[in-house]
Amino acid sequence: QVPLVESGGRLVQAGGSLRLSCAASGRTFSTTTMGWFRQAPGKEREFVAAISWTDTNTYYATSVKGRFTISRDNAKNTVVLQMNNLKLEDTAVYYCAARLRFGASTDYSGYDYWGQGTQVTVAA
Repeated sequence: QVPLVESGGRLVQAGGSLRLSCAASGRTFSTTTMGWFRQAPGKEREFVAAISWTDTNTYYATSVKGRFTISRDNAKNTVVLQMNNLKLEDTAVYYCAARLRFGASTDYSGYDYWGQGTQVTVAA
């Protein structure tokens, strides 16, 4: 088990910034990749960003590249998603996910554990 707890979601104005955190516990030593996904009302869950737990590789969705930055602190078992220049279309519930299988993945089916999600609302 790898319990995940997200925090940091709130209401923010368009153009603003927000920092989401994900705290992992349990079998974190088995984690290969940590990812962030989001789901807006009426839409499917989509990939946002991912980071390897063992090297420096990061991955981003085209829609957030250049605006969002994912980082990790292995000592604290924490993954952070820094979101800048937020847009209305970034409004969604953001989920943290952990992958225990070999290699990285940008597909939600490639992740083994999920947090409960944190709401991000971007207002005009």
